[in-house]
Amino acid sequence: MHIETLTPADPAWQAQALCAQTGADFFFPEPGSSVREAKRICGMCEMRSACLEYALANDERFGVWGGLSEKERQNLRRVTP
Repeated sequence: MHIETLTPADPAWQAQALCAQTGADFFFPEPGSSVREAKRICGMCEMRSACLEYALANDERFGVWGGLSEKERQNLRRVTP
């Protein structure tokens, strides 16, 4: 039995992510809008960790990635060497 591991370098995870089936509006809201719905969807997504790794590796500055907002990812970068 062969189990394939998806990594951030492998964009195949994106097609399996729940956000790909939902639409970008939740994940890239207008400034000041709530990201609650995006985080709820991320919380159910099996690709969440790959998504977050991708966002951190590619310095994504906008939107919700891996269940974290821009500010939360920025704070994570500060505490992670």
